Amino acid sequence: MTTVVDAPAEAAAPPRPRRRRSTDEMVWGTLRALTIAFLVLITVVPFWYMVMLSFRPIQDVLLDPGRLWVTFTEASLGAYREVLRSGDDGGQGFLVFLRNSAVVALITTGVTLLAAVPGAYAVSRLRFKGRKVISGLFLVVYLFPPMVLAIPLFVLFTRIGLRGSLFGLALVYVAQTVPVAIFMLRNYFETIPESLEEAGLIDGLTHFGVLRRISLPLALPSVTATALYVFMIAWNEFLFALLFLLEQPSRWTVSLGLSRLAGSVEVPSTVLMAGSVVLTVPIVVLFFIAERQLVEGLTAGGEKG
Repeated sequence: MTTVVDAPAEAAAPPRPRRRRSTDEMVWGTLRALTIAFLVLITVVPFWYMVMLSFRPIQDVLLDPGRLWVTFTEASLGAYREVLRSGDDGGQGFLVFLRNSAVVALITTGVTLLAAVPGAYAVSRLRFKGRKVISGLFLVVYLFPPMVLAIPLFVLFTRIGLRGSLFGLALVYVAQTVPVAIFMLRNYFETIPESLEEAGLIDGLTHFGVLRRISLPLALPSVTATALYVFMIAWNEFLFALLFLLEQPSRWTVSLGLSRLAGSVEVPSTVLMAGSVVLTVPIVVLFFIAERQLVEGLTAGGEKG
């Protein structure tokens, strides 16, 4: 009796021919790679050069300013010590500036989200007269140039006694960031299926309960992205900080402190670069911590689910 052994499926099936890339695909692939490399180059190299300068002694910088690396033996933390040391001890006082910026940015982010989350939910879900007009006005308000609002706000906050205070500056930032935060969050709330919220209403939840238990957990990526965006605005803003805090050096934010370094001919470039690193690093760290939710939040409003 003869036993027939079936050949393996892999051997029986003929090998699939590899699809050759067309000329257009090769050209666009090459252009995409070159574009990405160019963008990375112009983004990373200036930051790398700034960091390297902050660790080099000023004598070495004067002898060879274009060098993009620093050896372990010549690396120095003197510029950072001078930047962070208090002004009474002969430093630049950036620890105080960092604390002030953190206070202003955290207050701005918290108050903005408290106002923007229910506001965005109301605009996206509740039906009322003029809803579309009001929704568009939020973005129109954000498009006003800061200089248009600077003088009225300066006069108003001077009369009510809030000029020169960190809380008053945070209120100014809240007025700027709430419209764009509502606009960003509204797009995300519109992607959440209404059936989920209707089921919550049938179960006896109020609209606030639906927002807190159903919509807000689903919108967490967008809330994180909005919070980081608002924090960046409050952390880096300069114009209103200059108008409101110029007469109070002890309440300066880090952007004002850095402008003082940039405008002084007595400050070495290494100290200026160290101050720039101190200003930039917190935002970079926050970005990498919230990177996943940030990407989800920024791209989720593209299609409605």
